[in-house]
Amino acid sequence: MTPEDIRRAVPREAFVPDTLWIRQDDGWAVPITRQEHPEEWTRLVCDDEQPVITQVDDGVADKGIWPTSSGSSPEIMADMIDALDVRPGLRVLEIGTGTGYNAAVLATVVGAGNVTTVEIAPEIAAHARAALGRAGYPVNLVIADGVGGYAPGAPYDRIIVTAAAHRIPAAWIRQTRPGGVIVVPWAPTFHPDWPLCRLTVRPDGTAAGRFLGPASFMPLRGQRLPQSVIHDTERRWRQAGEPACTRYGITVTDREQRIWLDVPDNVVA
Repeated sequence: MTPEDIRRAVPREAFVPDTLWIRQDDGWAVPITRQEHPEEWTRLVCDDEQPVITQVDDGVADKGIWPTSSGSSPEIMADMIDALDVRPGLRVLEIGTGTGYNAAVLATVVGAGNVTTVEIAPEIAAHARAALGRAGYPVNLVIADGVGGYAPGAPYDRIIVTAAAHRIPAAWIRQTRPGGVIVVPWAPTFHPDWPLCRLTVRPDGTAAGRFLGPASFMPLRGQRLPQSVIHDTERRWRQAGEPACTRYGITVTDREQRIWLDVPDNVVA
């Protein structure tokens, strides 16, 4: 799937809210509205390579520093959907509804009745629910903390996460069928590129996979990291010779998770 495929399948404009946030030279992010800045709003929405920021600092201020919700770019959506290997009829759980756009695109592939999407923020979920309804994609939208997945809809063939993690919750593995796939962006705990992880769940309840390439996302609310960890990761990565993120893999059991370089026996985190 390409960004062009995604745009042809579902118009992004139907899901992006009227208020977006842009970064100023002084570092603060401030809002712009579709009504007051239609050309800038349209330019941001039509950029296939960049996300749009839809909330900062958990929505508690008129300006902010940290993006806390966004609409993914069609480019990264295409990469993640390709990694997910979705096909008609597969049951998909999405962690992090955001604008609802990704859920709508997934629905065009697997069918709206096969998509469950979980959003932690009620106000964000309300916007997505309305947009999905207007566009005709009646997916199952649940307001909850996505770390717990959504057991009533399990088992799933695929789980896609639109926020960065650095620990794989056991619920995600339990709720995925053996042979099913989990795609999740990874926080910079071992590599500064925030790499995308693709895990396959095994019949014994473990999971393993590799990292595919850069995929920077905002972190899950319960897995945010201090800046010191991010700086330390880059330092350690440089000391290791700056290995490509695609050389790393991960194994997850019910007791631990191990990140390794090149081969599973070479554990680095």
